[in-house]
Amino acid sequence: MVAVLVVDDSKLARIVAGKAIAALQPDWQRIEAGSAADALQILDEQQIDVAILDFNMPDKDGLELAAEIRAKNASMPIAIITANVQDEVILRVRELNATFVAKPVTQEALSGFLSGAALRLKKAAP
Repeated sequence: MVAVLVVDDSKLARIVAGKAIAALQPDWQRIEAGSAADALQILDEQQIDVAILDFNMPDKDGLELAAEIRAKNASMPIAIITANVQDEVILRVRELNATFVAKPVTQEALSGFLSGAALRLKKAAP
């Protein structure tokens, strides 16, 4: 079972992303966190395979959170979702070996990331 963590301080954004994931990868377990602190606690307590992180959050932005996740799990597929479509942000996302997904989050927007993540996880499976 693949576990995907959706981190966004907006409950509505988490619901929208969750519905898109459910439509694209119905077998995946969806876990939600409303802050970076909650996300880090969840990552310490259970196995997470894929992370979808909001860029703008009150306690820590998605790039800082992605860097912390990368330090613990170099190969985890990570997407950063944001309405902040600036070259600098996109470049920083890519430097973290993460995928940039523009808001609003749609099934189409997440489709490429999730299918790529599924392939990477299959290849990495023993």
